[in-house]
Amino acid sequence: MNYLAHLHLGGPAPQQLLGSLYGDFVKGPLGGRFAPELEAAIRLHRQIDRYTDSHPLVLAALARFPQERRRFAGIVLDVFFDHCLARHWADYAEQPLAQFTDTFYRVLLAEPQLPGRLARIAPFMAADDWLGAYGDFATLEQVFGGIARRLSKPQGMNGVMAELERLYEPLLADFREFYPQLQVFAAAGR
Repeated sequence: MNYLAHLHLGGPAPQQLLGSLYGDFVKGPLGGRFAPELEAAIRLHRQIDRYTDSHPLVLAALARFPQERRRFAGIVLDVFFDHCLARHWADYAEQPLAQFTDTFYRVLLAEPQLPGRLARIAPFMAADDWLGAYGDFATLEQVFGGIARRLSKPQGMNGVMAELERLYEPLLADFREFYPQLQVFAAAGR
């Protein structure tokens, strides 16, 4: 799962929202580095990642990608699943997506001690509404371009949009079957 799904699954309290995102930016043992509620949300983020990475529906979705894409398929699927969630948000949440993202951006920008790279990207994330923009399929091309720039082998993302167009419907079906199960798992972990 990518940013939007983690935020949706992690809980609505400010520390839960921050911890849900910190999980992608904070590595290693926590051991009291953050407030208890924030650390609990980071731990939940990590549990969601482990659950997702080993789930049979996700493994089947990853197998849909061509062999040469498999090394990067997990990254691609995480982003695509955020697209599915944003596009079909009303099926999974009562609060409108724009209201959810506005609340999150206020919490994010009010936090003076964001970790590492998150501190640098947070203003851009909010100003350009990265989370809401996931709903537009064309936006994914920009997302993958940004990811490719951080990879040691950026060519691994070449042609990904054409693959996603071809796999769109089966991957959407995979998401629709998997995400409710993930919601139940995350709710039990909160």
